[in-house]
Amino acid sequence: MRTRGWIIPAAALAAASMAAGSSAQPAAPRAPRGEAPPEPVVIELFTAQGCAGCPEANARVEALADEPGVIALTYAVDYWDYLGWEDTFARPEFAQRQRAYRRPLKLRAVGTPQVVIDGRRQVPGAQEAALKTAVEEEAARRVFPPEIEFRETGDRVGVGSGRAPAGGAEVVAVVYRPGPQTVEIASGDNRGRTVRHVNVVRSVRSLGAWTGRPALYALPAGLAPDEAVAVLVQARADRRILNAAVLPPR
Repeated sequence: MRTRGWIIPAAALAAASMAAGSSAQPAAPRAPRGEAPPEPVVIELFTAQGCAGCPEANARVEALADEPGVIALTYAVDYWDYLGWEDTFARPEFAQRQRAYRRPLKLRAVGTPQVVIDGRRQVPGAQEAALKTAVEEEAARRVFPPEIEFRETGDRVGVGSGRAPAGGAEVVAVVYRPGPQTVEIASGDNRGRTVRHVNVVRSVRSLGAWTGRPALYALPAGLAPDEAVAVLVQARADRRILNAAVLPPR
């Protein structure tokens, strides 16, 4: 599958020229002449351990998670807990993030499993062909995004200059644990099953507004050794993701 993008490795993120409060443009890998800088495709899976149809979608997303130029994130929602199993990964803010996509994607309602690609479109998570096609189409998109660079100390991230979308944009930090995790379900619709997840999100928060001018943002403090941070530059109005990068576990 042809994918675009680069996920910035920690070792390559020298940002000595970006002192705190600096407005300098972050340096970035040079794109070939005539081409836009590549950016990764962000796959956001909204799932629940109490959802009978979710394990298949979890597997589809996991199959794409290691593709070059893909950032896959799994958000567990809590609105299926009433079926008898309290999701061990869910937080209310994850369902809130999912609901924020409803109006821009012109959906009557939200549910699980749901996959959102680059904040631009949704795909039924269990439909393998549709999911791969959506990722490939987004990989071919060129949007001339702002560059993203992490400071070598790992405590700040710089976002470069670019055209801000109508309504403005925000920089979002998504803290997650890379790799698979399994949970044995003792009750509810998936009783007796072992449900597998990949890149489970632990927290999500806005770091501040991006206005099109270069800026530095403080990353969440106190990360566990097994936690990575995906930084998304996201339009406030239509929710499309302009660019993204990952700071892996230290």
